[in-house]
Amino acid sequence: MSEEFIKVAEDAGIVTVTLNRPDRLNAFVGHMRRDLAEALEEAGSDPHVRVVIITGAGFAFCAGGDVHFMAELVERHDTEEFARILGAARRVVLAIRRMTKPVIASIAGPASGAGFNLALACDLRIASSAATFSQSFVKLGFHPDWGGTHFLPRMVTPNIACELFFLGDTIDAQEAYRLGLINRVVAPEELEAETQKLAERLREGPAVSIAAAKHAVYAHEHEMLDKMLQYEVEAQIRCFESEDGREGLRAFVEKRPPRFTGK
Repeated sequence: MSEEFIKVAEDAGIVTVTLNRPDRLNAFVGHMRRDLAEALEEAGSDPHVRVVIITGAGFAFCAGGDVHFMAELVERHDTEEFARILGAARRVVLAIRRMTKPVIASIAGPASGAGFNLALACDLRIASSAATFSQSFVKLGFHPDWGGTHFLPRMVTPNIACELFFLGDTIDAQEAYRLGLINRVVAPEELEAETQKLAERLREGPAVSIAAAKHAVYAHEHEMLDKMLQYEVEAQIRCFESEDGREGLRAFVEKRPPRFTGK
């Protein structure tokens, strides 16, 4: 695993995995998804690890996929590479849900697209009051992935899930808290310390009990999550190959409103 864009630190049973691309709001590029999956799988299998924290470097959590990178894939019609990175994202989600340790998302700032759904995949979410959240896929003509179509409709009512998916509007941390999408909102300067306090409390708890409770919470969903992750891959590839998908990416790169045609 390369540590260029994924940093891993361990301290007394608490592993912190940091998305480390702050100049691009920690947007996923290249093998970053694979490296994140490997870091989480390693933490999940290490008997000395009790808690995992996922966070972002700088003031952002994660802006999702790097749009310029995806635009390059579209321009060269590289569906195979696009499918590969979708598969790596699936590994990340399953690593979080299948490990027995609690996973905390510590969200300092923007969590958009894949970044939003990465946070939703975690067991607990603590956010700075400066954090924002957006299911921004639709603005590019793309489909939600990273398990978002599984997680979000189970956390909010269907009409709210549809609004967030269909419009891609940004909500702030207080609205996300009101909707039940995050557990706590804290002042920006308190986020790191409050995340650490929560992680330490979990570390000192009974690991067997917590692991059993996590399994019980998610036991009913395993088969459905797998099906939805597969559906998301298929839907994303259809969008990737569509005219609207190409137009959405080009418009973003060219800094202009997209002209969707429904094709």
